[in-house]
This record gives sequence, structure tokens and C-alpha cells, in this order.
Amino acid sequence: MIQKTLVLVIVATFLGACTQLQPQSDIEEAVEQAAETELQQSLEIAPLWLEEVEGEQALNKVSQWNQSSLNTLQSDPRFDAFQTQALEIVNATDKIAYGTYRGGYVYNFWQDETHVRGILRRTSLQSYMSDNTEWDVLLDIDALAESEDANWVYKGSSCLEPDYTRCLLSLSNGGKDAVEMREWDHNEKSFVEDGFFIPEAKGGASWIDENTIIVGTDFGEGTLTESGYPFISKILSRGQQLDAAKQIFTGEVTDVAAGAFQLKVGEDQYEQFGYRAETFYEYSYFWLPNDTEEVLLPIPRKSSPLGVFKKQLLVRLNEDWQVGDDTFKTGALVSMDLDAWKSNPDNIQVDTVYEPSTRATVQSISITKSRVLVTVLENVVGKIYAFDLASEGWTSYLLDLPENGTVSVTSANDTTDFILVNQETFTSPDALLYVDVVENTSRIAKSSPERFDSSNVTVQQLSTTSKDGTEIPYFIVHKKDLEFDGTNPTLQYAYGGFQVSMTPRYSAITGKLWLENGGVYVLANIRGGGEFGPLWHQAGLKTNRQVIFDDMIAVSEDLIARKITSPEKLGIMGGSNGGLLMGVMYTQRPDLYNAVVCQVPLLDMLRYHTLLAGASWVGEYGSPDIPEERAFLESISPVHNVKQNTLYPNIFFVT
Repeated sequence: MIQKTLVLVIVATFLGACTQLQPQSDIEEAVEQAAETELQQSLEIAPLWLEEVEGEQALNKVSQWNQSSLNTLQSDPRFDAFQTQALEIVNATDKIAYGTYRGGYVYNFWQDETHVRGILRRTSLQSYMSDNTEWDVLLDIDALAESEDANWVYKGSSCLEPDYTRCLLSLSNGGKDAVEMREWDHNEKSFVEDGFFIPEAKGGASWIDENTIIVGTDFGEGTLTESGYPFISKILSRGQQLDAAKQIFTGEVTDVAAGAFQLKVGEDQYEQFGYRAETFYEYSYFWLPNDTEEVLLPIPRKSSPLGVFKKQLLVRLNEDWQVGDDTFKTGALVSMDLDAWKSNPDNIQVDTVYEPSTRATVQSISITKSRVLVTVLENVVGKIYAFDLASEGWTSYLLDLPENGTVSVTSANDTTDFILVNQETFTSPDALLYVDVVENTSRIAKSSPERFDSSNVTVQQLSTTSKDGTEIPYFIVHKKDLEFDGTNPTLQYAYGGFQVSMTPRYSAITGKLWLENGGVYVLANIRGGGEFGPLWHQAGLKTNRQVIFDDMIAVSEDLIARKITSPEKLGIMGGSNGGLLMGVMYTQRPDLYNAVVCQVPLLDMLRYHTLLAGASWVGEYGSPDIPEERAFLESISPVHNVKQNTLYPNIFFVT
């Protein structure tokens, strides 16, 4: 947590330093000097040893770069004050302890400066709703790591219904994707002697009953996909060795991943299903009836089954679905009568649950005892609708929640009709609401105090036109008395990929270190994200990706045209896929920016598919092994498009 805070402090210092006006001649002189360095000269051919995440040569080089950066940034007179303010925020003890209600208890995983790795704990619902919650600590990850001399990071758990006391805990050595799974008993507060154990691997496991689980893991040579994920699932009985488990489903080595799972399809009724992810976005789902051949579900490959309610399979569509004479549109939430289809595979009965407008999208669904809750974005504002299935079809009403913010269901289950909902805005801290979805009432269960002074801060939603004429919205957060004179330090953030929506969030550190000091924060809702549904995402797939970059540029140019800021005062930031976006902005439009924060980025787009889980992202970016797609990837790949003797903005890499 302290390391993460240090990064945020460095970012704030870096942006603050870079958005101070600098004489252009000084910048040009610095660029000419940089062009003579070993780093600049080596950019044309990226050394492959940099791909070795834990390689000695790579780590030594990173240590040198880190020290150089820290020496510069920590010498800034604002650094110590920034760090003190940030640590006060992240180490605050009055944060909301988010919990999930299961089997009569609210469970929470908590981290602070005393419990750096975290503690797993639970309490009663009554105690959770009180001002002085009394927690029962179940597992201390810091103590476990110390006792086993291991770098354990808690990665979640899968617990057996309906009491949720027996769990499969996932522990990662150092935080990597591969996890070790062990059976744990909440009541006994200990690992189960001779319980289920899955050695370290990418994969997962889920319960069938107290003595049986479904396992997808590395079963040995030839059992992982090209992306490094399992494609074979087996049923493992208590006391049985992994190599003796019964195989129930298999995919192909060319799949991104494949696996099996158990789904609740009625009261105390469960069925087993399998899936094959042929690409990142194309799935085939199968019903796995006992001791008979698997049966392909008739839903589109670009769709997501989200659960079963009153024997109806709920499916979110990422492409049109033609059923008889009816067409169900991309982006819609539909239901399919599961029992009718299982009785007769030709009997496909489908109804529309919710069809969003062109400026709306389904974010998620949750199922309670008597309602289906659909969280949507309408023009990037969150709302939750409650649906029920009656004789006349699906009916709905809007939950009575605070408006103009981001809402998300943090806890819901099919044994109760109350849910916990988090609500926040750019300027209002998180509030956790207890919502009765049948009575349509809510009250505040927990709230976070304000961490920065927002009394003089305003939020606007603006828009601009991208290169191809598409309207691109963005949020701007700043002090009310701000003058649009082109001199305002501005941070523009975006992601633009994988159908991930960027919505208003309360960031205490951004508020304290940036907004209070006169900075402007901008959140751009560019294509590639999911803010306006699947088509908004699909518009920027593969060789169409330049539209995403054009959207980012359009927002930057609009900020400058409105005199909100200027190139000398404009910084941008993004991570992961957003890190690729930063690299492309750096190489395509270095004239627009004076500071770039590039977090955990993809920068070599001709080799990304050979690194870690990179092969699974070909559905998003395209394949360097296909000539047409390779040509486009080479044209945008940041590491292949840095040119000598070019005036580039200051850039800070975080990884």
C-alpha cells in the first residue's frame, strides 16, 4: 500500500513539475542531449532481456532508472508534503469496510498499515449496520506469510453454499496470476486437514458439494492453452489425487481458455455447464447433463450468460440474435426459457428484459430472492432497475437512489431481497446504501468522510467531435473560479479498450494533491470502452483502433481550443491498455502534451502476444502473425515509432 502511495505521490509531483511552463529552447536542448544517450539509441531495437520480468539484467536496469527518477522527483520541494497527505488518506481507519452478505454473515477483506497483506473477517448483519462493528478475524495473511516464510497475496475464495463456511482460498506467491488453492473452514479458522489442495497454477475451482469440486488447472504437459490457461476441467472427490480425477469437459489448445462450472438453475437445483473462449470475445457454452454428451447452448458466441432467474437464462448480447422471425439487438439483456430448451433443443423461447438506447448500456446484473437488478449507464450516469417476471412478461421499476453518480452493487444474493450499493461522484465520497429492492427504499449503511475540500469544485460533462464525426463526451473537474485562459495544469485520463467503462469516481488523492492545488482533471469516454454498449467498444477493434487514438486527440485539442489548458500545461495518464494509449499519444502527437504518465503499458505491439497472457488479447488488438494486422500494429507500436531528433514530452513509466 505504501509503495502504491509513493507512486501516486510521484505522479502528482511529476505532473506538477512538467506542467510548469518551460522555455521551449531549454526543452529542445534537453531532447538533443537525450538523443545521444544509450537509451535513445537502443529504442530502434528493443533489447529482449527487458521482457524478462524477474531477470537480473532487467531488474538492475530498472533499479538505475528508479534511482534517477527518485533523485529528481524527491528533490521537488512539494514532494514531502504530498507524501504526508497521501499517506494520511490511504492509512485512514475510517474507510468503508465493504462486505458481502453470505450465510448470515457479512464478510470483509481489510488492509491497512498494520495489516499490509490483509485480514479476512466477518460479522453479523446487525453489527455491520451499527456504528461500532465488531469483527471476528478469520485469517491473518500477514501472520500466515510470516509463519510459512512466503510472500502470500490473498486472491479471493470460492465458498460452498448455503452456509459458506467451507472455502477454497486462492493464495498467490508475490501477487502473480498463478495461485495455490487450499480448503479452509471459517468456523474452525484453519485450513482443513487433508482437505482439497490445488498446486500453484493459473486456473480455478468451484464446489459441487461438500466432498466434490470442479477443477481447471495445469494437469501437466499439453493441458494449457497458448495463452497459458487451462482448457481441461475435471471432477475431484475428497481424498482423490489430481491425476485420478474424472475429466468432464475439454476445449482446444488454441482457445484462450476453457472450463466447467456449476450453475444454480432453480431452488436447490443445480446443473453443470462448460465454456470455450475461442477468442477474448467469442464463447461457446455447453450444457453438461450427467453421463450424456454435452449440448451446445444456442446463444450467440458474442454474448454473456449472467445467471438464472425463475428458470430463465439471462443473456447479455454483444451481437444481434435472430430467433425465428425475431431479432434481438446488440446490447440487449434477454431471457431464454432454460427448461423448455432442455426438453426440446428446437424450442428456443426468448424475451427482451431490457433494451438500452444508443447512449446507454448494461453494466451488470445481480439476482436477489425475487428480483433481477440491472445496473446501467445512461449517458455515463449510473442507474439500477429492478425486474420481475410475471404472467404478462417482464416488468420493471427504477430503484430510488441518489442521482448523477456512479452506482455499483457490492453485495446481493438469491436468499434475500436487500442489497448493498456503493454510490460516488467526482466530488462526493463513497456512500454504502442498504437497499430493500421490493419496498424500493434505501438508507445509508456506511459512508466515507470527505478527504479534500470540494466546496469550490465543479463538474461538467462536455463533448467534442472526433475525426470521423463521432461525438465524444468527457468530464472536466476543476475549481469553480477557474479562468479559461490556457494556463491551467490539466490531467487527461482515458482507457479506451476491452469494453471497460470509465465513470465518475471519488479519488481522494487526486482531489487533495491535484484539484486543491488548482489542477484540472479530465476523464475522456473514448471508443473502445463500454460506456455506450458493445458497438462503442467494437468500433475500435483490431485495425480500426486508430479511431480510439483519434478520440483521445480530439478531446485534447478541444481542451486547448476552449482555452482550458495548453500543450505546455497538458498531461495525460493511462494504464495497461491505457498505457498503450499513452505510448501512441507520445509517438503520434508529442506536440499536444508536456507530460505523459504511462502505467503498466503494452509498448511492443509486434511481440505482445508472446508475453505472459498476451495471446489472449489478439481478439482486441489483432495478430502480428497476420500480415494485414501486423502492418497496422507496426504503424502504431510505440517502441517502433519513436524517432530521433524529435521533440517529445516528459514521460514517466510505472510498472
